[in-house]
Amino acid sequence: MASVTADLPAAAKPAASRPPEAYKKWGRESWKRRAPLLPALVFLIVVTQLPFVATLVMSFMSWSAQPDAPEKSFAGLDNFKTVFTTAAYRGAVLTTIEMTVVVVGVSALLALGIAMLLNHAFIGRGVVRTMMIAPFLIVPIAAAVFWGNGILMTGFGLVDGVLGQLGVPGAQDIAFLTDHPKLAIEIELIWQWTPFMMLILLAGLQSQDPEVLEAASIDGCNGWQTFVHMTLPHVRRYLELSVVLGTIFIVQNFDSVLGMTGGLNSTNIPYAVYETFYSAKDYGVASALGVVVVVGSLIIATFALRVVSSLLEEEN
Repeated sequence: MASVTADLPAAAKPAASRPPEAYKKWGRESWKRRAPLLPALVFLIVVTQLPFVATLVMSFMSWSAQPDAPEKSFAGLDNFKTVFTTAAYRGAVLTTIEMTVVVVGVSALLALGIAMLLNHAFIGRGVVRTMMIAPFLIVPIAAAVFWGNGILMTGFGLVDGVLGQLGVPGAQDIAFLTDHPKLAIEIELIWQWTPFMMLILLAGLQSQDPEVLEAASIDGCNGWQTFVHMTLPHVRRYLELSVVLGTIFIVQNFDSVLGMTGGLNSTNIPYAVYETFYSAKDYGVASALGVVVVVGSLIIATFALRVVSSLLEEEN
């Protein structure tokens, strides 16, 4: 054994046979590679982790800025009990779940259909792809204000104007934002996030071997059979990735609620955090709500990382 390890370099020898100089050299080389990343790591910790730690500490405090509120004190789990027992907060949780399921489900179906259309060659395909991506590139709050004031505004919006020109009775009195606020927000979010999912699914479709599809056609498979038994299993991982990432973004959506309805019968968890912190000035409960959002997002992100890892393994 000694004759075998004697010819190995110091870094490749077993730990017990490495000389101290090898450890020192390895440590120096490791620090040389990692030192340039330290400023970015420190910045990331300061910007993301310290605020979260502060929010976590505040979530266990009874802390309100109202004039008649008691002094700041330790509250234990009382704030989290308030989050899950108060009807308004439970409603915000249910609204968040409803919006997420509707938006992600409809967006995924539309994205799959559009991706399959764009996967075929036709004149002007590049222009159509660019136009399809455009909604995703718009700033979320700008998109929300545009939909709320330019498209769905009662009496002045594009939808009311078009319905009025078509002769629909009472078209000028249709109040989408007040009568159907959650539906209005869901339509805007579907419009904005379908292109994001479409890009992921289009990448998956373009990675499919065309020779496999040609062989299936030669063997007599029709379009539906090819889609169900070959295309859909191939893009399943990409579909899962788009759904998981879309869920992360929709759960944290705040701009659409603020810009379109102001929380009218459509308050989700992020908007409830905003109202509790800035309007009610109950910093403890608002922090507890924020922690709930972060924990939920981390759980979803864990599934996203697993899906990405499985995609990379399949590619390798």
